Amino acid sequence: MAKSQVTFNKIEKEKKRLKKREEKQKRKEARRAEAKENPQGIQFAYVDFNGNLTDTPPDPAMREKVEAESIELGIPKKEDREEEEPANKEGKVSFFDHSKGFGFIIDSINQEKYFVHISGTLEPIEENDKVTYELERGQKGMNAVRVKKI
Repeated sequence: MAKSQVTFNKIEKEKKRLKKREEKQKRKEARRAEAKENPQGIQFAYVDFNGNLTDTPPDPAMREKVEAESIELGIPKKEDREEEEPANKEGKVSFFDHSKGFGFIIDSINQEKYFVHISGTLEPIEENDKVTYELERGQKGMNAVRVKKI
């Protein structure tokens, strides 16, 4: 004979689900009964000038006047922004492979290593050359570009 497909666990889960549904229905009926007994309507909450919630409306005399023209939306126009000049950094070529076309430069100030590709050089470079360069964000980090010998 085959066993029954309804297990003890399934029966318990069904009982829990029905109990939850009944409790939810009771709470709903209790809220309806309370609303009929004392109909106060919608409760309001106000925000004061400091951003706190209160039950009293704010005093209109304390309201600050804001000019619509003084509000800036989005990014400021290019002439308003301060242009940051890219600083030329100095370093030393620690490794450069001409056959593969890439290498690394070690910064002389903070000893950071930066990747350099042959397309980012302005003149041919060799290992141990002192160079100046600028940094640009690449796919895997900062890359040295506009590299030239000192």
